[in-house]
Amino acid sequence: MLASLTRRSAGLPRRLAALVYDWLLLIALMFGFTLLVILIRGGEAVEPASWWFNASLVAVSFAFFGWFWTHGGQTLGMRAWKLRLERADGGNLRWPDAARRYMASWVLALPPGLGFLWGAIDREGLCWHDRLSRTRIVRI
Repeated sequence: MLASLTRRSAGLPRRLAALVYDWLLLIALMFGFTLLVILIRGGEAVEPASWWFNASLVAVSFAFFGWFWTHGGQTLGMRAWKLRLERADGGNLRWPDAARRYMASWVLALPPGLGFLWGAIDREGLCWHDRLSRTRIVRI
């Protein structure tokens, strides 16, 4: 654990690249989930702005990120870009840590991207959701 505390925080370009990879995978997963829902509904489309469907997509998104974060600290995009997510103390994330990080990441939307761009000026290279969730992404 001590070795991980001396690692550098990952820079924004690398984090953004990994995030793009992960979004592409997540979009494919959501398309698959949507297809499954339509098949279960007998081919009937989901009503626009359906609360249960939107909540399901949020749950799918959390399950995607949460599983990777709690099983090795790396999404597939993070593996490709040699990044790892860990707690501030260098430990592995547990599900409560993953839930806190996922909820904190929604801060990025208010105002759009500002919480993420904060990492460019933060002396430790941490974004708002890193600080709120007491986690960090490091280069490996």
